[in-house]
Amino acid sequence: MTSATSASTRVTTYDALMAQARAGELGPDPAALRIAVAFTTRQAVRHDGRGTGYRNEVLSLRLAEAVGSCAVEPGALPDSAVEDCVGADVARLLEHPLLPVRVAALDAYLMHVTPHTPDNGARPVPLPAGTSLEKSRARARAVVELLDLSPGSTVLVVGVVNSLLEALRSRELAYVPCDLKGGVTEWDETVVTDAPAEAGRCDALLVSGMTLGNGTFEPLREHALRHGKQLVLFAQTGSAVLPRFLSHGVSAVCAEPYPFFWLDGGPGTVYRYRAGGPGGAR
Repeated sequence: MTSATSASTRVTTYDALMAQARAGELGPDPAALRIAVAFTTRQAVRHDGRGTGYRNEVLSLRLAEAVGSCAVEPGALPDSAVEDCVGADVARLLEHPLLPVRVAALDAYLMHVTPHTPDNGARPVPLPAGTSLEKSRARARAVVELLDLSPGSTVLVVGVVNSLLEALRSRELAYVPCDLKGGVTEWDETVVTDAPAEAGRCDALLVSGMTLGNGTFEPLREHALRHGKQLVLFAQTGSAVLPRFLSHGVSAVCAEPYPFFWLDGGPGTVYRYRAGGPGGAR
């Protein structure tokens, strides 16, 4: 398996990273690697004590010991996508017409090449066993601790998770909730839908890895890079992809590979990366 050091490559854009993977510049020839298992995970949740709920749907691909994932809007992924992926070589899936398939394939490939280990810059953070809400709050604390901000600062939150908003409130941080679905937060705050339009009035960005799967990641990364703002990512989608952008617009990542915290009541682990840490400037 390729080490983080030998796989180090300066990345300028997501498209550049994808091109490097397709060319075999980041590790083994992707044409020689096949996906053994492809599956989707669907769930709906409403935590005890919360007035609103949400649904998740995630495509995951198994490559040897690694699992790569990409979340999609529920119902958006055709059933044929899973069949397309089973037994396919990674190179073909990196060219698949569906963006979520390409993202999941890249995530599986990079998880195989550079897993979440200390040598690759990852710092494990244990999540205790507990209810779905307890684990959600523990994950939220692990994410929000990556923001280095003074009370009163404003954070653009892309991908609304009420536990993250709650954690920001506990630190006296203001926020602008943003999600393509719109709606309102647990506290009846309006959720805006145009992240780039709101980024200019915020001091930092807290962004879901789902932005990889819907094509909205690059404008946010470019904004953070251009304006010198912190961009912290919480990543079930692309947990092995997004650390590649540390020091290139991304300041920190809380990576959460499959299985996700909401799947099990037992203990779990997320992995935090910071720009400038070991393996951070890839």
